[in-house]
Amino acid sequence: MKLSHFDPAQFLATHWQRAPLLIRNPWDDWQCPVEADELAGLACEPQVEARLIEQAGADWAVEHGPLAEERFASLGTNPWTLLVQAVDHHVPEVAALLASFRFIPNWRVDDVMVSFASDGGGVGPHFDQYDVFLIQGEGRRRWQIGAMCDENSPLLPHGDLKLLRDFAATEEFVLEPGDMLYVPPGVSHNGIAFGDDCMTLSIGFRAPSRAELIGDLSDHLLEDLSEDDRYADPGLALQANPGEIGADALDRLQAMVLEALGDKQRFARWFGAASSTRKYPDIDWRPEEPLGLEDIREAIEQQMELQRNPASRFAFVREGGDALMLFVDGETFECGAETSALAEAICANDSLTLDTVSDAACELLLALCNMGSVAFVDDGEDGDDADG
Repeated sequence: MKLSHFDPAQFLATHWQRAPLLIRNPWDDWQCPVEADELAGLACEPQVEARLIEQAGADWAVEHGPLAEERFASLGTNPWTLLVQAVDHHVPEVAALLASFRFIPNWRVDDVMVSFASDGGGVGPHFDQYDVFLIQGEGRRRWQIGAMCDENSPLLPHGDLKLLRDFAATEEFVLEPGDMLYVPPGVSHNGIAFGDDCMTLSIGFRAPSRAELIGDLSDHLLEDLSEDDRYADPGLALQANPGEIGADALDRLQAMVLEALGDKQRFARWFGAASSTRKYPDIDWRPEEPLGLEDIREAIEQQMELQRNPASRFAFVREGGDALMLFVDGETFECGAETSALAEAICANDSLTLDTVSDAACELLLALCNMGSVAFVDDGEDGDDADG
């Protein structure tokens, strides 16, 4: 299933972070990649983030997972919506959707959230601080588009939902299976299930705030800064008023801060590791038994397919020449001439088959396999892999 009737270059030039866009069934052969029962099963798992939202008139109730299986049988006639985060981490067919959106850099991708709603179900009028593609999986949903919003837009009082107090639709669409709606950051929108069995897949993209970048980078830098690295002012001149913080002092103080923040290579190393950290790092994806180099070489000789873990994040930064830094699940790997091509190939492809590789490349693959970030899979079938 490919995103065939769609021009990524034109979309990026005309709509990305600019304006909403309705795209009528751009797939070559749309098939919803997840079933309602499978989604409900995930919502019952303790390691899966899920919410059940019910609406009774103007009242909204939110129940956080894991949900009990019998909970779904007790749902009444009021509109309700089940939301399950990161379904791509658990359902390979959902993860495969992301291949069509690789025109956006990997580090921007967050996850694929899937919602299932009864007639009239939704999460209310709201806005997001990130880009999102809303793909209608099954059934129909009416989408309303409103004005741009920001942190000053008034909200209704609610502990779990950020619902807009004043929402007026300027556009309205009914999406059928396979239809897709792109919504940029800040654009208010409201989705309402139109009939039962309404399933929507939301591909969200990360956008770190300036406050997050400065705060997280500062925390990282503080780990290595020495207590002996202090302000100094040899040759201090007399000043007319001791209460004044002089211009020279301010320049020195600011230079101390900017020098620590301005190291581009250090920033790249920190951001690559930070942005590649898994969305749910507490989940252990490592194989039950660690692999050895012979296992890696045997898998390559047998032409087994190397597959990335959909829950893992991969990115790299070039350092010049053949050298690059590979970032996988928060770990950093220095790659030279013998491993850089492999690193780039893994970042660009969800799966690939390898020919003979160097010893250094085998060691890199061994590390990634034992992290649970990649696995060798026989005949491209999940479950029969080199991890056992």
